[in-house]
Amino acid sequence: MTYMQGLSLKSIKKHPALIPLYVVFAAGCLTSGAYLIRLAVKNPDVSWNLITNPEPWNEYKDKNYKILNPAEGRDTPKKMKSVFDY
Repeated sequence: MTYMQGLSLKSIKKHPALIPLYVVFAAGCLTSGAYLIRLAVKNPDVSWNLITNPEPWNEYKDKNYKILNPAEGRDTPKKMKSVFDY
């Protein structure tokens, strides 16, 4: 079986500049796979076990689901008067 140039170990030894390309490609594949697994396991929109927990979204009723909530810790802004209120 013949491989394309750069895909066999013998060819990679001739072209060592391809090694970082393969490392970055493998790291990207692993990172995207890990993120997909995290979404499938941690996301409240995905329910794997409907028998013990038929409504899993109710667990997040009092929790903050956002990673970053810029409004947290601030007071609610005062309501501005309209032009017609004067």
